[in-house]
Amino acid sequence: MDKIIAAAAGLLFGAGLTVSSMVNPMKVQNFLDVLGAWDPTLIFVLGGALVVTAAGYAIVLQRPKPLFANRFYLPSSSAINPHLIGGAIIFGVGWGMSGFCPAPAIASLVFGYPESFVFVAAMALGMALAPNLMNFGKPVTDG
Repeated sequence: MDKIIAAAAGLLFGAGLTVSSMVNPMKVQNFLDVLGAWDPTLIFVLGGALVVTAAGYAIVLQRPKPLFANRFYLPSSSAINPHLIGGAIIFGVGWGMSGFCPAPAIASLVFGYPESFVFVAAMALGMALAPNLMNFGKPVTDG
């Protein structure tokens, strides 16, 4: 049952991304182009997501546990560290250059955009390489 709920949530999220045109990379790039063809509608998408998330957390976290899990899995750290800053910079630059972030890129695969496939492939490669890059420059120890 939990797999069905997860699939339904994913489909609903993907449908929301499609309806809001977030699967169109030009939507994001035009939002970032404040001196050119600026499209402020992304502000409303982000604002709507923030309102729904805040309300959802306020309601759901009053429960002792989730409906389909034994406990809530919430972030255990709020520390700002170099990995967080570096990841945010890489994410932001990639988002600005491509117009995609992970979820809209995956959702846009159904439309067959070549850019979506390139982005998702590059994202998968980055995810595969990231654990090795996290240790770059650290001394190698035996044991």
